[in-house]
Amino acid sequence: MLSRFFKSRERIQALRNGPAGSLLERFAQALSEIGYARNTVRIYLRGAEHFIYWTHRHGIPVCKLNEQFLAGFHRHLSQCHCPHYAHEDQLTVVRGARLFLTYLRDARIITLPSVNSPVHDPALLSAFCQWMHQQRNTCDATLDRYSVYIRELLRRFGEEPGRVDARRLRAFVLERSHHGRAAAKLCATALRMFLRFLIAQGQCAVGLDAAIPTLAHWRLASLPRYLRPEEVERLIASCDRASTVGRRDRAILLLLARLGLRAGDIVHLRLSDIDWKGASVFVSGKGRRSTRLPLTQEVGQAIVAYLKKGRPRANVDTLFLHSRAPYCAFGSPGTVSHIVDRALRRAGVVRPSRGAAHLLRHSLATSLLRKGASLQDIATILRHRSITTTQIYAKVDISSLQEIAQPWPEV
Repeated sequence: MLSRFFKSRERIQALRNGPAGSLLERFAQALSEIGYARNTVRIYLRGAEHFIYWTHRHGIPVCKLNEQFLAGFHRHLSQCHCPHYAHEDQLTVVRGARLFLTYLRDARIITLPSVNSPVHDPALLSAFCQWMHQQRNTCDATLDRYSVYIRELLRRFGEEPGRVDARRLRAFVLERSHHGRAAAKLCATALRMFLRFLIAQGQCAVGLDAAIPTLAHWRLASLPRYLRPEEVERLIASCDRASTVGRRDRAILLLLARLGLRAGDIVHLRLSDIDWKGASVFVSGKGRRSTRLPLTQEVGQAIVAYLKKGRPRANVDTLFLHSRAPYCAFGSPGTVSHIVDRALRRAGVVRPSRGAAHLLRHSLATSLLRKGASLQDIATILRHRSITTTQIYAKVDISSLQEIAQPWPEV
């Protein structure tokens, strides 16, 4: 693999004969597989080689490497006098060393604690997460949000459910109300589910979950924000169909605007989810409920254009990837919202609400309703579990509402 990046036999042999020659060979292959260019691979190999030289000189074996040693290496670079390594760009050297450390972790050669996962979670919280996985098929992202409040509750009252009563629970939720309605609602939902788990395990009095206050909220009080059909078309037309990024963004926008997918649906779409012969796409939505949606000619052609002349060659099944190396899947639904937000600015369309990706979902529902589709049809397309969720769109059918509106009585 090293021969793909270096022409000099002496240089290749020097790398292979080094303290971690075989690891550098595999590291180069890993960088190549995720899409880094030839010159970039050489730069990062140089950084990894310097890092290995420094750790080897200090008697640190590769299997013991961690972030602490990387920080020490970073400090060393400011006064580096290593032969053949002086006067290098510190940022690229550290970047190469960090990527090498990440490769060692992914290859299970070393163990690094994950930054995003909590360390030493209470046993009761771990049991709750496992119960939610088994009983409700709850995804990890939802459990992460719930865990913030449950972890704080256990830190305050300890892992003794008997110490928690209705008064303390209400006070705990009310404290969160100062952080906004969304935070208070999430806190109440998390605690309510946690108490139901405790009740199921016989560790809590039956009915204590009813002590969690319900936040005042008038359903269907607000209007769904949406774009006019001509604005949606401007948004889609703003994508440059001659560029790789434009082909990808156009396919994403069409999936959002024509099929009503959520941003999370886009992130989790895989190549194997598309049934080309059956002209359909399998979508795993909320609660991991899989649904088969029709793949229209327009959407299908946009995906084909992306696959042929836009999608990087990568050994991953995820449909949409980053357009720059490393070629990997989107990290979160926020990336999809960023793509939509960028298209809104490019098309000169004013966003009527804070959301971006979900705006196209609202726009599809509104457009279908005004074309005569029933609420039940819209609920099926949007994959709503209950028709009551879809009822909010009835308020944007102005023409139908005008037919039943009564004149305001004169005073």
